[in-house]
Amino acid sequence: MEAASYVALLNSLFALASHEERKPDVLAAKAEYFRLTGEVFEDDRSFEMRMACFLDYYAFDYRPANTGRTAAEEFQVAKVTSGAPEALLAEGFTRTLHGLFEVRKLGDGFVRLRELFSGVDHDVTERRALAGLQKGDVLEARLIPLDGSTLVFSPAFCFHPREAVKAIKREVKRRKKKEPERSPKELVWEAAKRAMKVDRYRQIAVEKIYDFEQSRL
Repeated sequence: MEAASYVALLNSLFALASHEERKPDVLAAKAEYFRLTGEVFEDDRSFEMRMACFLDYYAFDYRPANTGRTAAEEFQVAKVTSGAPEALLAEGFTRTLHGLFEVRKLGDGFVRLRELFSGVDHDVTERRALAGLQKGDVLEARLIPLDGSTLVFSPAFCFHPREAVKAIKREVKRRKKKEPERSPKELVWEAAKRAMKVDRYRQIAVEKIYDFEQSRL
């Protein structure tokens, strides 16, 4: 599928959040997302990207109590039921990989990422130059399967400061060893809270904000 068609289909999924009948679910999802990652305000420098991350959360992760299905799952079922040719691509929206990743390689038209908890590498198709991204950086991202084996990025990211990389990787190692029962998503959300704190409190050292053992949020 051409990139333009894929983007149009993804935008159709995201547009579900603007439907009036979904407003109660969207508000509930927003409250839950802000509880997990910290509330964002319009004057925050990362406001637009954080709202994009929320839209990702609503579309791909949030399960309303009344249906138990994500918006992406409902979207895919509707495509299958209608016999739409995009049904196979929409199925990929139900199998996204969301987590903390380390940049391993920036290639020609792709980025190689390592998911920090599993240690598995993923090559993500990306023809744009992601501004400022370097090998060794850590970011929160969501990977979407496209046409079977190809992975592409969702539009939402949370970039963590380079000064925080060692602390994040150390905390991953600690949790895998001492708290293996905890979901990796918990660290994704906690790291997002700390990234927001870095944005707001420039006078506090990044290393102190990302001190997972001593600095509580």
